[in-house]
Amino acid sequence: MQKCRRKESPGYSLTKTGEKISDEQIKEWLNELICGDGFPYGYNKLTICLKEEYNLLINRKKVYRLCKELNILKPQRTIHRKHPKHLARQDTITGSNQLWEMDVKYGYITGTDQFFFQLSLIDVFDRSIIDYHLGLSCKSKDAARVLKNSLSKRNLAKGMILPKIRTDNGPQFTSNLFEETVKELGVVHERIPVKTPNMNAHIESFHSILEDECYSQNEFESFMHVYSVVTDYMKYYNERRRHGSIKFMSPHKFYAAFIDDTVKVKPFTA
Repeated sequence: MQKCRRKESPGYSLTKTGEKISDEQIKEWLNELICGDGFPYGYNKLTICLKEEYNLLINRKKVYRLCKELNILKPQRTIHRKHPKHLARQDTITGSNQLWEMDVKYGYITGTDQFFFQLSLIDVFDRSIIDYHLGLSCKSKDAARVLKNSLSKRNLAKGMILPKIRTDNGPQFTSNLFEETVKELGVVHERIPVKTPNMNAHIESFHSILEDECYSQNEFESFMHVYSVVTDYMKYYNERRRHGSIKFMSPHKFYAAFIDDTVKVKPFTA
């Protein structure tokens, strides 16, 4: 009698400790690997990297599939970039709309055994989450839309002095669609070097707050449950939650005070 083969759980892989890691997170790791020492590797060596560096229980077949979806299989890969890569470097920040950071965080829906994704854009000066995407997937088109919405909300347009946008090397931000969007908008897009999350410190800090105060406080039963809880939290975060780094004001109150020139903050590097 032939044994039934155990099918891989859809949408995620497990670590050696049993933690579920979403395919989107694995794709981000693959992108980081090929942006660094793993550039010359095929999917076999990338599989070994994922197992050793991230303790993933994952087979070559799945890594091949994810690489193919990312268009980074070795025959597909090229060192010639249509859009030059700008590496992030520290800048002195003196006000709002000078440096924005974007990143993706994922959460888990217990009731449906699914991941959800939140892509947020933060102004590092006033700590506002200007716009965000919340969904069961997160694509480059979603990142492009969040950026466009953020510029619109801050009344910024091409031809004006625009903020830099800083991201990691996730697939949403390395795609041609996103790069074409930033070019069209007239925004400088810089990506942090591989394995330097401190270069994206403000959005990483927000993600820690989001996890501690929202995600981990709820056992989500459905995406509608996620949507209700997270949208309520985001309103609280922007409009009422006090931050020690911005005079113990909420982000929206601090931004308004800065625009009215009623608050002063020392320049800082980011």
